[in-house]
Amino acid sequence: MFSKDGKHKDVKTPRICDVVWHDGEFINWNDARVHVMSHVLHYGSSIFEGIRCYSTKQGPAIFRLREHIQRFLNSAKIYRMDHPWTLDQLCNASIDLVKRSEMNQCYIRPILFRSLDEEHPAFGVNPFPNPLACYIGAWDWGKYLGDEAIEQGVDVCVSTWNRLTPNSMPAMAKSGANYMNSQLIKMEALLNGFAEGIALDDRGYVSEGSGENIFLVTGDIVLTPPLSSSILPGITRDSVIQICQELGITVKERTIQRAALYVADELFFSGTAAEITPIRSVDRITVGQGGRGPITEKIQKRFFEITKGERPAPGNWLTYINKSNKSSSEGTGFSPAALESETAAIIVKSA
Repeated sequence: MFSKDGKHKDVKTPRICDVVWHDGEFINWNDARVHVMSHVLHYGSSIFEGIRCYSTKQGPAIFRLREHIQRFLNSAKIYRMDHPWTLDQLCNASIDLVKRSEMNQCYIRPILFRSLDEEHPAFGVNPFPNPLACYIGAWDWGKYLGDEAIEQGVDVCVSTWNRLTPNSMPAMAKSGANYMNSQLIKMEALLNGFAEGIALDDRGYVSEGSGENIFLVTGDIVLTPPLSSSILPGITRDSVIQICQELGITVKERTIQRAALYVADELFFSGTAAEITPIRSVDRITVGQGGRGPITEKIQKRFFEITKGERPAPGNWLTYINKSNKSSSEGTGFSPAALESETAAIIVKSA
């Protein structure tokens, strides 16, 4: 996506949906503006989501829409952002936006932030006097870490920047403020010639990438850090765990030492943007055979078969735009607590 020095773009401008959903109505992309003195610009008071809509033979389909929107609502609740929008309303808005975009595939970005009451402006840290604004935009976004990364993998480093401690900033919330930490991790990696960085938690255990969860393969066992390692409860992470269960692959959620990254048979990232991306080296130490490993490939193959609509998912994961009944559509419920319970069940079953 960027040159090795991390400063120059080397990608084409993406196709962008020319309308944006804003507080219940659609407005032109160019009209989606905020005041320079908005609370969010000064204090990072926003929460957001990243959701992919895939091209399938049955038309565009949004991947795990309801689960993403539920996490969006969870993030808002954590940050005491009391808004009027329901799960169904935000799902319907996302569906309508994709329809209006006329794109077969796209990336959907809901965002909720504290704006500015221009008649009665408030400028302090206290967020409560500031009104909330909700927007949903969409654009066509390719492979986050590059097209070749899906097969060849990427070179990464362990960052000198740690993930935030759970009681200083809630990693469970997908908030804009958290991504200042992500930017430090990403910039350091790019400027040192890597595609991505891996952060450790405050105890020195592996946490996640700047915008991705991480999985480690040793033998025939797949490991991933627990939520207590200051990770975002990833929807794609949850999908990988369920895919592994379907494939009969043992998954264990446990703390992972940094050194384990160097001796792993396989490593891969998961995330809405990164999807399933293999890691071929860490700190210039080759991982396994230096490319996509067989278990990663098997998981990746199943994931893309599901997102293309070629194979049934473990749950109701695809919302087909051309067939959607909007608010009556169902999805598989997702919550951090449910994920920990489910993962624990897998571990017990596999022990």
